Amino acid sequence: MQDASNPKPKTREVDATPYAASLIEGHRDFGYSLETALADIIDNAITAGAQSVELIADTVANEPWIALADDGSGMTEAELIEAMRLGSKNPTDERETEDLGRFGLGLKSASFSQCRSLTVVTRQEGRTSCARWDLDRVAKRNDWSLELIDNPELVTGDDLLPETGTVVVWEKLDRLSGGYALDRAKRAEHMNSELSRAEHHLRLVFHRFLEGAKPRLKLSLNGRPLKPIDPMATSNAATQKDPEEILRLRQGDVLIRCHTLPHHKRMSREEWEETGGPEGHLKSQGLYVYREKRLIIAGGWLGLARQTELTKLCRIAVDIPNTMDAEWKIDVKKASAQLPPVVRERLRKVVERFVGTSKRTYRSRGQKLVDETRFPIWNRVHKDGQIVFRPNLDHPVFRTYAEQLPDELREGFERCLRIVGSGLPIETLHAELVGNAEAVTADETSAADLEELIYSLAVNLLENGMSTDALTDTMRNYAFLRSQWESVEPILQKFLVEVEQ
Repeated sequence: MQDASNPKPKTREVDATPYAASLIEGHRDFGYSLETALADIIDNAITAGAQSVELIADTVANEPWIALADDGSGMTEAELIEAMRLGSKNPTDERETEDLGRFGLGLKSASFSQCRSLTVVTRQEGRTSCARWDLDRVAKRNDWSLELIDNPELVTGDDLLPETGTVVVWEKLDRLSGGYALDRAKRAEHMNSELSRAEHHLRLVFHRFLEGAKPRLKLSLNGRPLKPIDPMATSNAATQKDPEEILRLRQGDVLIRCHTLPHHKRMSREEWEETGGPEGHLKSQGLYVYREKRLIIAGGWLGLARQTELTKLCRIAVDIPNTMDAEWKIDVKKASAQLPPVVRERLRKVVERFVGTSKRTYRSRGQKLVDETRFPIWNRVHKDGQIVFRPNLDHPVFRTYAEQLPDELREGFERCLRIVGSGLPIETLHAELVGNAEAVTADETSAADLEELIYSLAVNLLENGMSTDALTDTMRNYAFLRSQWESVEPILQKFLVEVEQ
């Protein structure tokens, strides 16, 4: 019996099917870049069991195009039609462990973000199938009819199709023209620049698939193999690795591994620049979240710490299974995520401990560089709550020279040193160190000046009771001399010979 005090509303049904032209155009603006769009297509190839993916780009043709050819399992015509359907997967469905997909939107949305014509040619058990979405055709017809092509041999990229596998072809690249649609040379230059940026991204995102003597995946761009970029520099012997931690949750295990990259002097220039990426090490520090070995988040602390110069070599790899997609709020592009509260709390403790250790290490090293027992050229002074750097007027080189001056000139010499100290360009140094610290270096010391410094220090140390046997080790501990020891050692040996004589 219906409750008269709470009557149910009367309902009617109407057809509210989305307009095809409007909805499919909306799928162009999910926020994909070229690199994230290409990565999404490669995800599908990996899920299909591909061992090789070729990325081919013709940027100089009258009508430029991009194709990705894989040797995965391929598809039947029915499977192809389903793959071309928008929203072909329910994100809540259970998936295979190594399935990199989520919504069933990636192939279409990623492609539409870059082109107006998406063609897929696929072959399985000797049978070739081909389908196409052309947004101009959809705009005219305003329906969801997919084109099936019976003569795929006439389609661009068909010659890239292996015995079994799939080729995804992008044409009408309106989003990649850079506004140079009528200028072929500038258009090609712009597209090549975008592809270069995408190349770095792909080498980073899929680095775990590309690594090893027998990599799980081979990836090439216009016939050139792409090498992995490991943001943790795990193959470098100087990389510091903390013991891994495992956070066991109902949806699966979260694996946490902390790494400290080596100083730039212990890495090759190429390795240093690649691990730093286009924005440098200051921006690339932080968390690296992997979903089934595929990189989702590359750097940044997600609100758990600040990006500082002292922590720029700190990186934490966080591995999650695809069973946690909903909790981590993995987006369609698989390029961003949010920390679940329980993971955030655990990571906060890990980050605080890890970052704190790194800062102490740097500060300890900094204090050693200005330790008064090692005759620093600069003294670090606390003054009114601030830190001031002053030339050390008691440094043996300065003191020896000052003592040789007449009294009326000695005060002027020391005044010049004090002016040099007060004129230290703090703001400029800070800007350079924050943006490009590894490029900031001390000026070279002339042979004559270096000899004067070594002799003055050695004489002072001997006068203060140090033995000649301990002199070499003590001088080597002086950071300024250690950094150019090859030049220092023969000068010091010459001094010791002269002392013995």
